[in-house]
Amino acid sequence: MVKGSQGRKDRSRVKIGFVMSLFAVALVGLWVRTGWVQIRQGSDLLAQASRQSRAAECEYGARGRIFDRNGQMLATSVEAKSVYARPFEVADVDVAADTLSRTLGVARSTVYKRLKSRKKFVWIKRQVTDREALAVSGADLPGVRLVSEFSRIYPNGHLAGQTIGFVNVDGRGLEGVERVYEDRLKPSKAQFVVQRDGKGQRSYIDAQGREMDINGLDVRLTIDTQIQHAAEQALARSVTEYGARSGIVLVVDVDSGDILAMANDPFFNPNNVERSSASQRRLRALTDIYEPGSTMKPFLFAAAIQEGVIKPDTLINCEGGRWRVANKTIRDTHPEKWLPARKVLRYSSNIGSAKIGMDLGAGVYHSYLTKLGFGEKTDIGLPGEASGILMPPNKWTSVDLAAISFGQGIGVTALQLARAFLCLANGGVTKDLHLVSLPDQARRNPAQQVFSPETAATVLSLMKEVVEEDGTGRSARIPGITIAGKTGTAQKAAKTGGGYGDQYLSSFVALVPADRPELLVLTMIDEPQKSNYGSTVAAPVCREVTVRTLAYYGKLSETLQTAEVEDVSGETADAASLAEAVGEAPSRPDTGRVPDIKGMSVRRALEILTKKGIVPVLKGRGMTVKNQKPEAGQPWPDDQRTEGADDVFVLWLS
Repeated sequence: MVKGSQGRKDRSRVKIGFVMSLFAVALVGLWVRTGWVQIRQGSDLLAQASRQSRAAECEYGARGRIFDRNGQMLATSVEAKSVYARPFEVADVDVAADTLSRTLGVARSTVYKRLKSRKKFVWIKRQVTDREALAVSGADLPGVRLVSEFSRIYPNGHLAGQTIGFVNVDGRGLEGVERVYEDRLKPSKAQFVVQRDGKGQRSYIDAQGREMDINGLDVRLTIDTQIQHAAEQALARSVTEYGARSGIVLVVDVDSGDILAMANDPFFNPNNVERSSASQRRLRALTDIYEPGSTMKPFLFAAAIQEGVIKPDTLINCEGGRWRVANKTIRDTHPEKWLPARKVLRYSSNIGSAKIGMDLGAGVYHSYLTKLGFGEKTDIGLPGEASGILMPPNKWTSVDLAAISFGQGIGVTALQLARAFLCLANGGVTKDLHLVSLPDQARRNPAQQVFSPETAATVLSLMKEVVEEDGTGRSARIPGITIAGKTGTAQKAAKTGGGYGDQYLSSFVALVPADRPELLVLTMIDEPQKSNYGSTVAAPVCREVTVRTLAYYGKLSETLQTAEVEDVSGETADAASLAEAVGEAPSRPDTGRVPDIKGMSVRRALEILTKKGIVPVLKGRGMTVKNQKPEAGQPWPDDQRTEGADDVFVLWLS
């Protein structure tokens, strides 16, 4: 028994030794393998692990937004889905082509050709509707996928459309502010490491591990949405009423040089670029050159007074309404014999103005026009600006000097004309016009004292007589408000055969109040048909825009507001109150709770939210809000700008 037990014991030791040997061999093998993996394969395996757990993506952020001076949204980006395919992964091209063609409304031949492409990536349709995206997702086609992009929307439709401009399907600015500030507005494009939290929210981290902001930067304009709206309404009514070809209204804050409104008719809606024409998209205030007519006469008078050629009461022989210069006859609409200079401007005598120009001389007058900026761009910063036409003085004939003295034979843009009047309103000192307040704009041109303050004040008083006395601008009067103004009725050059045709440019410029101007309002109506006088066609537009702007700023008494609105609406509108016409800014809810925004237009919803300091995230396509987060009745979010926070304000559009 002892021997048997000893034998079994010896075998057990052998077994244990064998097992331990196996473990030792395995352990040594593991260490060898570990060393091999760490030393020889470590970098490759680490790269593989990184690719599996931290996938890199190339994405765009949202394009920067465009606001007016008060923070009202003019342009923003909304998330939209686009459909793309990887042709090598498409299992059945025929089935995929049939399904996508039917779902997306794209020609089957086009879809089929793209799916048969040898490229690794092809677009099927960009920025589809929510319904189309849902249908594509439900079809579950191999190799066909959806990707999030951002589409551009303009909540105010055609409001300041030519100024704002538009983008193409790739989000690149093509016109207006969108083009000029492309580098600022465009989002970043780079490779990102995508991390997701428990809620599936994305966080973008660069190579150094810092969070990155891939959204474009915002731009803020000097435009005031409410004043722009008033200007466009008044302009559209006049263009329609007189069957005009086009029109322009500019409203400028004299103190700052800020452009508060720049209306152009025909209007252009950047939401529907494909339905627009090049003529609609043109920003006429800076691209179109006009012979301005009598609105140039205040500068002639300012130069002549500054040089001591005339005084306001200097008598001038207006030749009974007909005067021949070289081989041309100059005529006045209202024939007069002798007139003091003040009445030459008041009655807009071409003959009297031509004689003042002759006495002033071509070289002197040209130097003043140059100092005022005629013949050169205003450099406001938008593309396509024209320089105007101003011949050198050594090429002026006596007929040219006479014609330029009353605003013919010289070509100007609306912006050039506004900048020149801004000099008169600013005590004779030049001042730049501004359209953009963010980013800050450096002064483009040094201030220059063109006229003395006394000369500028004298000319303003003469322009005041144009409106307040028996001058050509009587239709622009506003009871209780003094206006310095000047009408213009310029005959346009004939399109063929040389000379002048039977079409006119009707214009009016108003400086309000006359003694110390705060507002400059300029109107140009091109080729009106029922009447061509600036006093009839353009002056009432300036008057209406001025009334509504002053009311918006609270600078009209309550009694005057009522009287003026009734008068204006009786002439040009359908009996709407000033508050309805101007559109007062929405006030914050008194309840301190989120209102029900569902069913509202995007424009109205953005007005309410931006007044509260909230810029919502917009999802989907469309112009109506179909859902919102937070729901109505919830507390206002404290900080909706925190990426991924629960209190982000989201609007779903349909």
